[in-house]
Amino acid sequence: MNYRKFNKINHQVSALGFGAMRMPCNADGSVNESEAIRMIRHAIDSGVTYVDTAYVYHGGTSEVIVGKALKDGYRAKTAVATKSPVWEINEEKDFDRLLDEQLARLDLEDGCIDFYLMHSMNINSWRDKVLKFNLLDKAEKARAAGKIRYIGFSFHDNSEAFEEILSAYDWDFCQVQMNYIDINNQATLRGLELAAKKGISCIIMEPLLGGKLANPPKNLANFIPKGISPVEFALDFLWNRPEVAVILSGMSTYKQVSDNLEYASRSSVGMLSEERLAVYAEAKRIYDTMALVPCTKCAYCMPCPAGLDIPKIYEAYNATASASMERAKEIYDSIEVNASACIGCGACESICPQHIKTSELMPEIHKLISEWKK
Repeated sequence: MNYRKFNKINHQVSALGFGAMRMPCNADGSVNESEAIRMIRHAIDSGVTYVDTAYVYHGGTSEVIVGKALKDGYRAKTAVATKSPVWEINEEKDFDRLLDEQLARLDLEDGCIDFYLMHSMNINSWRDKVLKFNLLDKAEKARAAGKIRYIGFSFHDNSEAFEEILSAYDWDFCQVQMNYIDINNQATLRGLELAAKKGISCIIMEPLLGGKLANPPKNLANFIPKGISPVEFALDFLWNRPEVAVILSGMSTYKQVSDNLEYASRSSVGMLSEERLAVYAEAKRIYDTMALVPCTKCAYCMPCPAGLDIPKIYEAYNATASASMERAKEIYDSIEVNASACIGCGACESICPQHIKTSELMPEIHKLISEWKK
């Protein structure tokens, strides 16, 4: 394992972190607990020192499973991160209640969360939740009480919102969505650089854009240099940058863990040539002509009150551009409740990190795909 500097904190962090949002699942959708624990422990045994979870991941079971994985001496080998679900906070005391629930779920032997984040910050949650309910003061008191060690935030909004939040507090770290496609989206590369100038370490999420860059369409896959997998190609883009402290990967299989560990062993700052960087720019240009909606399959929008499988519907929609209408129809016809059932309630839109206007798109998607004929 290669290790990287964590600014502000006397802490060396592994280049690869284990993201516990996409753990292996059984046929009924529940987490395959024994396999998830085996994967997390394999990662830690191989040098991973950062495990990331959240209150809402896997329907609230992720924190429990991570806690179990860190028994038997594994807690001493790694840092654990989780996040305050700020959308659940409607008064100051909710912060403490939720944090105590998370500590109980994790059941850490030292009773302390290393990295605690304000989850999925946008300008509204920042102003209407964090500032309104004095959550930073609450977090500092929790730190003084020994419940958490470092205070940060994860982010899903535009660059202006990122700069406002970044500059408003002396953060220990932040977590942003970044990959070779999203360089001008959300926090942007400029935001990444600004955080570094302030000495704030950056943790990277969605390095594979919800798996899209792991299994890219043929015309993009053919553009990736021979001898390198699409996954390593994507991760190297981030490991190349000095601002990046750790890349989180939501791994669903043991093989994904083993592969990513191998890629991490080859990583370093400044590892890419100018010629390779030019390849990423061209790959982005190709991708941008194909993607219709930026869904990353995070599934924050689920369950849908109307029973829609929203990420699957967007997979079908994107396939109309990246694959073929035949493939899009095949995916769409496999969905039990199609897009025409959308009731326009907006529940998904209020929590979508990518700010997708689902209620507007669903009727268009249904019309496009259902009426298509060979």
